[in-house]
Amino acid sequence: MRFNLRHIVPVALLSLVGCGVETPVSETVPVAAEELGQTRSMLQLSSDCPGCLAGTEGASFVSGFERERVVDDVYHYRIRLRVGATANDVITVHRVVREWLPWWPARAPESVFMVHGDAWDFQGAFMSSTLSEAVDDKKSIAVYLAKKDVDVWGIDLRWTHVPAGTQDFSFMKSWNLGTHAKDVGTGLTVARAVRALTGSGGDKMNLLGWSRGATVSYAYMNAETQRPQGLRHVSGFIPVDMVLKFGPEAEEQRQWACVRAAVGGMALSAGRYEGNLSGPGAGTAIQLVGQAARFLPNDPAQIPGIELPPMTYQQLGIVVGAATFSLLTNEAYGIQPSVPFYHFSQAAGFGAGGLPTALKNVQPGAFFDFLSTAHPFQSFTEMVESDRIMCGDGSLPYDDNLAQVKVPVLYVGAAGGFGSYGVHSTKLLGSKDVSVHLVQTPGMPRVADYGHADLFLASDADTAVWEPIYKWMKKH
Repeated sequence: MRFNLRHIVPVALLSLVGCGVETPVSETVPVAAEELGQTRSMLQLSSDCPGCLAGTEGASFVSGFERERVVDDVYHYRIRLRVGATANDVITVHRVVREWLPWWPARAPESVFMVHGDAWDFQGAFMSSTLSEAVDDKKSIAVYLAKKDVDVWGIDLRWTHVPAGTQDFSFMKSWNLGTHAKDVGTGLTVARAVRALTGSGGDKMNLLGWSRGATVSYAYMNAETQRPQGLRHVSGFIPVDMVLKFGPEAEEQRQWACVRAAVGGMALSAGRYEGNLSGPGAGTAIQLVGQAARFLPNDPAQIPGIELPPMTYQQLGIVVGAATFSLLTNEAYGIQPSVPFYHFSQAAGFGAGGLPTALKNVQPGAFFDFLSTAHPFQSFTEMVESDRIMCGDGSLPYDDNLAQVKVPVLYVGAAGGFGSYGVHSTKLLGSKDVSVHLVQTPGMPRVADYGHADLFLASDADTAVWEPIYKWMKKH
């Protein structure tokens, strides 16, 4: 198999799209109970969380809250929930917030719930700086917002918990966009209840979904319209760099989605429920490339079954970042990426044969660490369903009620990712308050502009992306 920027069979590299020390549970809070009124600490909620799972159809806590310091007075909590009958039906809910005393979150009226996309979980997507020594721990959107007194919540979807070495994926057969949307609802239920019990109030929350997480979030918003207003969780919707449906100006891209949906449908019919269009183990190769680029940067790159041109692992890691589209193309089967020249990170320049030579916005070590934190497995049905919706398949139930979604909306796009292609999806909603924030460089071609992952990894993401999101939330 020959590696070529224009004619390459995907190699299971991409499907798109450490914090401090844990505090022991025995730690006590040195403050009088009457001073706190009815407010509870996160430590108390580890064993007694009244109403936290109300209406979640059988969800249960697997363990209590874990706590770790991120930086300064910002702490990261997480708790695992069982949401189904099998050992693999598990999600994790995260909270990143300032504290005023150990286990006592500071009051934070503003809040957001975040949904990750393919390959990476909440921490990998929204707290990647805490998983890399190559960048400051403060350099993540979750920490940035928490330091501005926003209560940041999020979810690890079910497939992120599937352990390496798993071979039988039949349990994934029923995992689809609807499954994950339902889990987002469970996470929102827990988040609002815990916020109320810890003094921040139980108001509705902003919902932010990045990449496939935005598709899951659209599906959730669609379903939530069928609940009474008093039982809805979302006050504002922030889809980030994703297309649910293509507009009439993107007919070619819609047809590309139809081809991917057809090929994916055949794989599903053949009994494969894990991976992506390039095969099983969607994240394994991502991990391997990241680790090799980080620790064996000058070694000749090798991938079993793939004939690569002469390049080092470091060069391959840069190609994964700045020429992602080349790894999502299989012209023999008519497979194209979702949008032209889709890439994770903006290139600093291009060399012989059009290969990117460096990343402009992200330190190589930080990006390679990001790749290394990918999860090995992912449910396949959600990917096929996403392509079916992009194709225009009206038989799926995830977009029937979008016109009834009337909360304020902010679409955030990267010009080298899905960019302006994602604007049309917001027009399917019933909201009359829709804002668009596109991160782009005037005159720059798509192939060399701001990337899909730059939105959360770039050195200037705090000013180019996170600050506009924060200001929009404060305004709304």
